[in-house]
Amino acid sequence: RLTVEITETGLIEDLAAASALLAELRGAGCRVAIDDFGTGYSSLAYLKSLPLDYVKIDKSLVRDIDGSARDRVVVAGAITMARSLGLAVIAEGVERPSQLELLAAGGCSLYQGFLLSEPVGEAALLELMARE
Repeated sequence: RLTVEITETGLIEDLAAASALLAELRGAGCRVAIDDFGTGYSSLAYLKSLPLDYVKIDKSLVRDIDGSARDRVVVAGAITMARSLGLAVIAEGVERPSQLELLAAGGCSLYQGFLLSEPVGEAALLELMARE
């Protein structure tokens, strides 16, 4: 299924209109993810108000979870909150196995970042998918 990613900062203008549009997209079979979670102004209001399927935790929050207890607490709180609302969580910017281990232990099973793959073009993506 197609997943539409919306950034927090792109939603600030009109939350009601954004909610209606996202509900329409979900009704058409799309999944909806809020991208760069934790970098905007009204993160919690978005989680409460919008019809979402995924929360993508921004790489700036993930970057130091394997070295900073404070960062681990913030990320763990975001994961717990999202999962309690029935949302799947995707961690962005995962580059090290130690980050992945901490995220998995905290309940985040989806991730993207250089640990998995560097950005690839269409041909390389099709090749990767064929191997899976």
